[in-house]
Amino acid sequence: MTSGQPPALSILDLAIVGRNETPADALANSVTVARRAEERGYRRIWYAEHHNMASIASSATSVLIAHVAAHTSTIGLGAGGVMLPNHSPLVIAEQFGTLATLHPGRIDLALGRAPGTDQATMRAMRTEIRASERFPEDVLELQGYLRGETQVPGVQAIPGAGTNVPLSILGSSLFGAQLAAMLGLPYGFASHFAPEHLLNAVELYRREFRPSEQLAQPYVIAGVNVIAAETDEDAQRQHRDVSRRRVARFLSVPRELSDDEADHILASPEGRQIAHMMHYTAAGTPDVVHRYLTNFAQEAGADELMTVHPSPTIAERLRSIDLLADAFESA
Repeated sequence: MTSGQPPALSILDLAIVGRNETPADALANSVTVARRAEERGYRRIWYAEHHNMASIASSATSVLIAHVAAHTSTIGLGAGGVMLPNHSPLVIAEQFGTLATLHPGRIDLALGRAPGTDQATMRAMRTEIRASERFPEDVLELQGYLRGETQVPGVQAIPGAGTNVPLSILGSSLFGAQLAAMLGLPYGFASHFAPEHLLNAVELYRREFRPSEQLAQPYVIAGVNVIAAETDEDAQRQHRDVSRRRVARFLSVPRELSDDEADHILASPEGRQIAHMMHYTAAGTPDVVHRYLTNFAQEAGADELMTVHPSPTIAERLRSIDLLADAFESA
């Protein structure tokens, strides 16, 4: 991060299915969020590939991006990310090449090597257990298709070839940092739910970065949770609700919990470990959130903050998005 320069603000939208909501509600909310983010000047929105999770509706990432792109005009849209071991590089090149052809200059693609789900769902998706071991080679194959410089003789991505969809590497460990540095690609760290290795990974990435055709200087994107509200009391209430709902998702059989049940689990060693996943969370009034994020960006060496707004209701999420934009505009 350039000293004195504020980080770019973006949003990771998980298409949250809230209490008493359906996936259709969640997808409609994603359009609403994108329109608001576009109005407020956010750089881009990413959608994450997750499978077999009742609370997240962004499994068909490219389809969701196409839908949101058709209902917005200028904001950047991408995957944050596509879990490449679940797919063939050619199919992803065709999907994102199609998106880039329909919406020139608005589409980007971040890639991860995790399955984004559990082993039973991996089997249902026909994902090979060892597919992640081919991740570096698959990234290069995908990049070749998008550049129109295929590594597979006689095979082109149509649409896709020549679209040069910008790629990023996602990670929560040193592996992704090293790969992004070697390929000269932006690096996104999933610090919104995996905080442990953030600083070491960013340091390694910046130290080993090699300039590429896409990127001359290292570029770091860091995930962070944001719950901005008019009062600190309201922000902390929302934070408690989010933590309670989160711990319910990690039960062996996910189910609704009473507040007392959730608080009892959160007080246990296992619950504290789950709560620690949201270690990087800015919760409070706009000035508190702005101060936290400014310090976080400096500490993490982040050029861009991928903000996650997990508040319980769509109205609260939209308000958080607005208040965050206000805080950075007035700084």
